[in-house]
Amino acid sequence: MSDAAVVCSSLSFAWPDDTPVFRDLSFTVPAGRTGLVAPNGSGKSTLLKLIAGELTPVTGSVSVGGTLGYLPQSLPLTGDLTVAEVLGVAAVIRALDAVESGDVGEEHFTTIGDDWDIEERTRAQLDRLGLTGLALDRTLSTLSGGQVVSLGLAAQLLKRPDVLLLDEPTNNLDLAARHKLYDVLTDFTGCLLLVSHDRALLDRMERIAELRSGELRLYGGDFTAYEAAVRAEQEVAEKNIRSAEQELKREKREMQQARERAERRASNAARNLKSAGLPRIFAGTMKRGAQESAGRAGQMHAARVGEARARLDEAGRALRDEQRLVLDLPGTQVPAGRNLFLGRGMQVRLGGRPVFAQGGVDLTVRGPERIALTGPNGAGKTTLMRLVTGDLAPDGGEIRRSDGRIAYLSQRLDLLDPDRTVAENFAAFAPGRPEAERMNLLARFLFRGPRAHLPVGVLSGGERLRATLACVLCAEPAPHLLLLDEPTNNLDLVSAGQLESALDSYQGAFMVISHDERFLAAIGIGRWLRLADGRLEETGAPTA
Repeated sequence: MSDAAVVCSSLSFAWPDDTPVFRDLSFTVPAGRTGLVAPNGSGKSTLLKLIAGELTPVTGSVSVGGTLGYLPQSLPLTGDLTVAEVLGVAAVIRALDAVESGDVGEEHFTTIGDDWDIEERTRAQLDRLGLTGLALDRTLSTLSGGQVVSLGLAAQLLKRPDVLLLDEPTNNLDLAARHKLYDVLTDFTGCLLLVSHDRALLDRMERIAELRSGELRLYGGDFTAYEAAVRAEQEVAEKNIRSAEQELKREKREMQQARERAERRASNAARNLKSAGLPRIFAGTMKRGAQESAGRAGQMHAARVGEARARLDEAGRALRDEQRLVLDLPGTQVPAGRNLFLGRGMQVRLGGRPVFAQGGVDLTVRGPERIALTGPNGAGKTTLMRLVTGDLAPDGGEIRRSDGRIAYLSQRLDLLDPDRTVAENFAAFAPGRPEAERMNLLARFLFRGPRAHLPVGVLSGGERLRATLACVLCAEPAPHLLLLDEPTNNLDLVSAGQLESALDSYQGAFMVISHDERFLAAIGIGRWLRLADGRLEETGAPTA
């Protein structure tokens, strides 16, 4: 796989409304593990789609060396598909079953080809990704979001790709599944290009590709080394700016001093000429000479000032202007000890099977608790949250909620109308707010000017999450209880930090599902719940 690589030459792409994404972008990603980073909305997912052939560039070309595997951020899978169908092995397995039963039709051998060991390879791949025991006839509708992601990756790896593109592959994965994925990708020997905000995964990369200001730049080393390199660059940039500012001030001061000296000389010369009694023609010639000399000196100093200003502009361009979310969560105050939710013996059946153990699960949420809900993929964490918010009715048990609003951020980000703009969606959630106030709030979520009027359907994963956060958190009335299902999925590292700070100062109650250990450690969790094997239990520390 040494020839595996991605080469993009003079690549340009724009949206149907002619909004440019890339202009004349050229780069090569060699074999090895490369992490692609950039702020949300910079075009990371779009770039992967162009490489994968899902989008067509306006100009330029893309070359992929070898077989391509691609796992998008949003998997285009329906709940009726079986595991075997997602893995692309259903037809081969049916042909194998037919041959084993005595049917030696030529079409079966054609279907099987060289894949006589497909079941063994499939099971081995599922085991490597933590999907041990997953039945091949099971449908996607019965799987968790994390299991679906792992299954999608298994499907790509079964292709034995030379080039593998992954867009946020750790989204929704529990800790155990994440570490299995880390091991699988560490063993990959082709060309791996992945988009991720998972620092632990990025620290397993051999290089970091940064997409910034329409250019892609490669940094050798892992993410920690990349951060150190960027910090060093910024220190140099800041030093250069200070130096350029001082130079500009000095050149302006010297130009002013030269102008004042020229004015004094001209005034003295006029007085001397008058007292010397020289003929008018000589006096005029000398005056013009003095003026021309002063003009040349002024032009020279003006040129120096212009050069100094250009150097300051150049130094300023090297300084990064990081856009940051300004998250001020609603000032909700919930009395301590007030019951916000009470569930007893809650049970749900999916696909005819109970999600929870016999007798269901009990859950009480009081204000202003900060709860982390942990557990393996497929345990039913999202199902439990949907019971709390009322999005899902229980098949058994008793539920009581307080009068306060419960706000729910789903991991699937399907709350907003994709055909309406960000501003239109926000207006539907907060119709009582004046338009100027709504636009100001959207600007805090980095939807300024024209970006607030983009349809939700064209937003990147991170942008869609920001838009959903704006609608959920700023709707009226302010929520007493926030339910957050994997809220850092798709958020860039700067925005994730802003969310941490906002939740840390929030005065209401919240319950969060997250497998991001750094995030959970930063938001002041006071109560840990673990859902596993159908049972909900209090724990004293975070577990996978």
